[in-house]
Amino acid sequence: MSKQHKNTRSGNATTPPVGIRRALVVVIVLLAVAIGVPLGFGWWRAEDTDTRPPASSTPATATLPPAPMAATAPGVQKLKGKWLRPDGGYVVEVRSVEDGGTMDVAYFNPRPINVSKAEVSQEGTTTKVFLELRDVHYPGSTYTLTYDPASDQLKGVYYQAALQQRFDVVFVRMQ
Repeated sequence: MSKQHKNTRSGNATTPPVGIRRALVVVIVLLAVAIGVPLGFGWWRAEDTDTRPPASSTPATATLPPAPMAATAPGVQKLKGKWLRPDGGYVVEVRSVEDGGTMDVAYFNPRPINVSKAEVSQEGTTTKVFLELRDVHYPGSTYTLTYDPASDQLKGVYYQAALQQRFDVVFVRMQ
């Protein structure tokens, strides 16, 4: 047997046949795509959510900005204090309410989460609170709450922006 023929034979013994190599390359490429596409899509969605306001279930024409209000409006000063969401241990701390409806609010889960917007508005005798969270894992999540003086609770909807889901929530006053 010639040297060239022996070298070719021994080379085949250490490397898989061409068909198996191609199959391995195809499997590796498919795995990379199967892992990379969902990760890239998730990153793209998170970036997209950060730059876009949360989708609303009501038409834009039905949503009016709250009218400027005085910090002395009925029910507004009752918002001050710490509020606990019993279903998860989340805490909203209303430190102050200013004229015009802006609020100084802290949010904890259990560590502090950045509150990018905190507003209160008065519609008739109804006191409404809007909170927007902008932090890691909170890309524009919002609370839209109404103060219920009879039960001394904040009730409303939590919009989880990363999942694009809404949840009914209640906050009770902490003593």
